[in-house]
Amino acid sequence: MVTAPVAAPRPALRGRRGRPTQCPARTSRSVRSGPSGRPTTPQRPTPAATVSSPSTSRSLSSAEDDANSVSDGEWEPPPQADSSSASDSSSSESEVTGDTAEENEKWQSKNGMISWEPTEANTLRYIPGACLREGPTAYAIRRISDIQSCMDLFITEDIAQQVLKYTNLHGRRTNGDGFVEITMMELRAFFGLLILAGVYRSRDESTHSLWSEGTGRAIFPATMPRKNFEKIVSTIRFNDKLTRSRRLKDSKMAAIWVVWEKWAPRLQLMYNPGVDICVDEQLVPFRGHCRFRQYIPNKPARYGMKIWVACDARTSYAWKMLVYTGKQDGASPEVNQGKRVVLELLEGLEGHTVTCDNFFTSYALGEELLKRKIAMVGTIRKNKPELPPKLLEVRKRAILSSMFAFSSTHTLVSYVPKRGKNVLLLSTKHREPAISNEPHRKPMIILDYNRNKGGVDNLDKVTGTYSCRRRTQRWPLKMFYNMLDVSAYNAFVLWRCVNPQWKESDTHRRRLFLEELGKAMVTPLMQQRQRLPRNPSAVALVDAARAGEQPEEGDGPPAMAGTRRQCRFCSKRIRNTCCKCGQHICRAHTFMLCSTCCP
Repeated sequence: MVTAPVAAPRPALRGRRGRPTQCPARTSRSVRSGPSGRPTTPQRPTPAATVSSPSTSRSLSSAEDDANSVSDGEWEPPPQADSSSASDSSSSESEVTGDTAEENEKWQSKNGMISWEPTEANTLRYIPGACLREGPTAYAIRRISDIQSCMDLFITEDIAQQVLKYTNLHGRRTNGDGFVEITMMELRAFFGLLILAGVYRSRDESTHSLWSEGTGRAIFPATMPRKNFEKIVSTIRFNDKLTRSRRLKDSKMAAIWVVWEKWAPRLQLMYNPGVDICVDEQLVPFRGHCRFRQYIPNKPARYGMKIWVACDARTSYAWKMLVYTGKQDGASPEVNQGKRVVLELLEGLEGHTVTCDNFFTSYALGEELLKRKIAMVGTIRKNKPELPPKLLEVRKRAILSSMFAFSSTHTLVSYVPKRGKNVLLLSTKHREPAISNEPHRKPMIILDYNRNKGGVDNLDKVTGTYSCRRRTQRWPLKMFYNMLDVSAYNAFVLWRCVNPQWKESDTHRRRLFLEELGKAMVTPLMQQRQRLPRNPSAVALVDAARAGEQPEEGDGPPAMAGTRRQCRFCSKRIRNTCCKCGQHICRAHTFMLCSTCCP
């Protein structure tokens, strides 16, 4: 039996003092006035209102008994089929509404110009563009035959002629008719000796020590006299000094601009970078007088000339370099300098991904790079106006937690590596909240950034290890030393790409490359030398070069060894060793023989 729907009695009401008020439908003590004004007792529903149904078993009398068994203060309306279904539907609707509200939640940026979302539902898919195959260009491959030809691709004959022209011009002006002009072979040998000094870690060693018979290396006096080397160092110039003042109005690099503008485009001509490119700053150490000298406290040298560099992230090949000469005199500071630098460095590229630090990264830069089909990954500063305040809150965040924010083309991530630390990155390459399975739980954006961020830093490390930079107070010469270092490293990258099997088992291939490069550059001058040096070891090297052999340090009478040891015949500690038995011997127990009499 199924009873007809009965009007549910109203719940008990409470008065002002908390006492339950009487419900007319629940107790016989509650009265109401009839039409005649006399109190009447409320009537219960009659049995005539009940409808029978074979599918039910509950009667009105049982429902009334259950209702009467509940006290006035604890009474609740009996469950009904219609009310329960309505409550279920309302709760499900509220859950769907909550989920939809969470998905549709938007985070406004500080400036109110950008709307960020916590999910990637409305983010467009990133499709990388096609780029050229990584490696040396066809132009470079056709011209590479040996190690020296790799270096000649950067320090070309035209550049060497410019340096030789202005060096001899300055020498004639300062020394008059007594100046003996420098030849191209001597200038090339000078470059080779600079490279060898870097290989032997002797860049800070004085020329007297390098040419000394007891403390130096035989290849230096075998190549040229010490006075000739010092003459080139003191007279080398890269432009005409008399016309420099007029050209300084256009460029602060007028002292070396003629050479720089011929050298810098050669970097892009020889190599196609890979998909990942790193953009950062390089500091050439210099503490002398320079109009655009910079102070960068987080660099090892701190003072020097700043160069913007775009290099290949895998090989650290320097693809493009721009010297920062500071703002123009009387001009206001440049706005959006980082954006301008990145766009200028990546001009002509397509389909790559650039990794940069928080000095360059911005929302506007990412948009502009996407128009050129270039993606961007980089850290971003917390004071940027395009960031939503939601990602800057870390007080209640768990350690190793990540929070993402998405726009149609950009992805922001906030990672908390430790308490109170917030790492922010912006990417136009990643479009989903991917997190690694490692214990640190880092987002994939951070892993990609860490893998590609060190391209320029590694370039500084490798060029600084075997650098040819020598002490000088002239910034153009310091800049030229850095050009030689970068050229030598780029030449090494080209040589390894063309000959991947070269010295594959050696762990110090770059040192061997630089040593062979330096010896190849000094050998032509050694072969044509008229007067032999006084150092017997140097004489042996000259004879070996004239015989068509590669000059080696171990040829001839006593040569330098790596460590100091006691002389075989006395108590002196020296480095000289006998060329025949290899024992350490001092000068007092050494006698000289010419190359003909030496067995």
